[in-house]
Amino acid sequence: MSHFRSPDVLERRNNAAAVKKAMLDKYRAAIQDPSLEEQRQKRLAIQEAREARQAEREAARKVREAELARLAAIEAEKQTQARREAEELEALIAAEKQGAEEALLAEQKAARDARYAARKAAKKERRRGY
Repeated sequence: MSHFRSPDVLERRNNAAAVKKAMLDKYRAAIQDPSLEEQRQKRLAIQEAREARQAEREAARKVREAELARLAAIEAEKQTQARREAEELEALIAAEKQGAEEALLAEQKAARDARYAARKAAKKERRRGY
């Protein structure tokens, strides 16, 4: 049977240092790679284009909202004007109706007064006998 040999502290420290050095060398080599810089430039260009499109959409949305607000204000003004005209028409109709009613009452009163005067004249005539 073979005997298991465990690495001592010095070996483990040297191995860890070698692994760290290898990782650092790999990272430095990756940084020097021109294709990574090209990819980074492409990502930056895509991000800038995306932000530009988003700004255009935001500006278009604000223009649309302003137009809708203007149309809503115009529509509200039209409704207010229509309501005002309807109220004026109702007031005019009510005034005409009241005038006609007053004229009718005056006519009825005149007819009633005429009948009353006729009865009174007839009564006087009957009393006098001629």
